[in-house]
This record gives sequence, structure tokens and C-alpha cells, in this order.
Amino acid sequence: MKIDRPKLIIVVSALIVMTGLIVTCIFGIRYYRYARHNFTSRDGEQHEYYIYPGTTPDDLTKMLSADYEIASMDAWVSDCKRLRMDTIQPGHYTIAARTANRRLIRMFTKGEESPVKLTFNNTIRTRQQLCGRLAAVLLLDSATLNQYMDSVPFLKQYGLTPETAVCLFIPNTYEVYWSMTPEQLFDRMQKEFNRFWNRERRVKAEALGLTPQEVATLASIVEGETHRTEEHPIIASLYLNRLHREMPLQACPTVIFAVGDFTMHRVLNKHLEIDSPYNTYKHTGLPPGPIRLPQPSALDAVLNAPRTDYLFMCANPDFSGTHVFSETAAQHERVARAYRQKLNERNIKK
Repeated sequence: MKIDRPKLIIVVSALIVMTGLIVTCIFGIRYYRYARHNFTSRDGEQHEYYIYPGTTPDDLTKMLSADYEIASMDAWVSDCKRLRMDTIQPGHYTIAARTANRRLIRMFTKGEESPVKLTFNNTIRTRQQLCGRLAAVLLLDSATLNQYMDSVPFLKQYGLTPETAVCLFIPNTYEVYWSMTPEQLFDRMQKEFNRFWNRERRVKAEALGLTPQEVATLASIVEGETHRTEEHPIIASLYLNRLHREMPLQACPTVIFAVGDFTMHRVLNKHLEIDSPYNTYKHTGLPPGPIRLPQPSALDAVLNAPRTDYLFMCANPDFSGTHVFSETAAQHERVARAYRQKLNERNIKK
């Protein structure tokens, strides 16, 4: 049988072209899944994930499958193996509504996290409370953080002690990485601390004869006295006067801190006898560290305190939340007596 050579050439050429087109199409689709689009959010929204240490590629795939349609599972699995996604970096990740294999694999292997918001304020009174707040937002446990805040050698590099460690954490909202280490956390907070404590503020602190840590300690006492920010500068002035005259501060908030009962409304004589360096009725000068995290406004209230002759203060007997300031002990005692009488009338014993 005679073969029609021209026709054979045409058929073979057509087969080659078709095969080429099929191969090109297959590789084109695979590349599209790899580089352009393989994952589609089921609800059309981006999704956030907290990836813990020890998460495997299979774990990750199951997690993603719950929120995303995967156009080609074979392409995803193949690309993961080809790019050796054996180890997944822990972290907080934000994934777009539409994304590709390459982007995801790079994100999880390189640890390209999305930041989280870390917020803390002056309601935090103790180091343990601060560690708990940090651990609630970051991939760190409070016990580990507390060990760092108790480590004299570690804190020394920041010019801190276990009592002043909280000074580094100025209340605000910060963007940080969820998986950061304790060292990275402290380094970041030091940058924020130095940003706040610029040359102008440091010069003002030096003029008062105080370090930034001592300003924070005094500001924490000022905030402990009242929530009325308009009184903060006057209270700061009063305590600065007492410090400069080497008088005991006799600040009730420090006694409450020493007792450790933050539900107290009334400081009694028995509380004044507690043996603690935070009892400013027994010890002259500032306590070893802050009794809460002072707000930046309270720090500035100390730095910009007006000049006054006040040495005493007492809660206003009208229970308005304000204070009556006095220059002499006699003036103060009259106000204090009236306030104690009002407490007794209301049967406030604690």
C-alpha cells in the first residue's frame, strides 16, 4: 500500500501542533495556578490566621480549605513539594480574597506576617497584669515574660530594674508582630520609649532632678490620685514640693499598691503600718517603681507641673471627685476631718 507522503506530513504536523497546544495549555494553567490565582475566598473576603509552631502543610491546607475554594488541589500540593514548604513559620497572616500558590508558599515559608495591634493603658497596675495583657495579644506566655521582667542582667541593658521594667511600656496602641520574641518586644518598646523621651522631655526631667523612670513613678502616683486630668499638674506640683523638701509623699495610692487590694476606697491607720518600700508614709522619696502604667499625658503633667506652694491634698468632702489643696498642715487637717466625717456618714469603711 502506497503511503501518501504529503498527507502523512500534514497529519503528523497537526498532531505535533495539537500536542504542543495541549502541553502549553496544561503548563499555562499550572503556571496560572502557581503565579496568578488558585485560591478564592468562599465569602469574597480576606481571612486572617494565627499559625502556631508545629503547624504542618497538611494542617495548613485543611485550615485554608475551610475558607477558600482551591481550584486545583493537585497544583497546590505539587507546588508545596516542589518549593519545599516543609517548615511553616508561625505568625499572624492575612490572606487576600484571591491569591496564588506562589504568594502563599512564600508568605508561610518566609514568615511574611501581618502586624497585630497591641494596646495597653493605665488600668494596668502590676507587672503581672502587664505580662498577662501582652500574652493575650502575642505568641508569648505570661510566665516567660515575667521571667524577663525579673531578670536583672537582661534589664540592665535597657537601664531598668525589675521594679522599673514597666516604664518601658508607655500606654498606647502599637503595631507589632504576633510571633516576636521577648527580646524583639523589648527592643521595639525601647524604640518607642526613646521616641517619647526626646531631648526636650529629658531636659525637663533633668531640671526636676528626676530620671525618666522616676518621672514615670511620680506620674503613676498622680494618676492613682484621680481620674480628673485637669488636676494632674497641680498634684504633680504638690508631690514635687514634698520631694524637694525631703518630706514623705504620704500618697494613699502607694499604700493601696503595697496592700495589693485595689478595691479599697479608704486607707486606714493599719494600712499605713504595712512594711513595704511602696509605703510612702513610712519611707521618704519615691517608691522603687511605678504603681501603674502612667499615660503620656500624666508624664507630661509632671514635666510641665506649675510652681505652687501646695504640700497637702485631700479628697473634696462634697464627693465631686476633685481635691482640696492646702499649703499648711492646719488647713489640710480641717479638710481631712470633714472628709472623714462624710465617709463615716456614708458608712464607707473600706
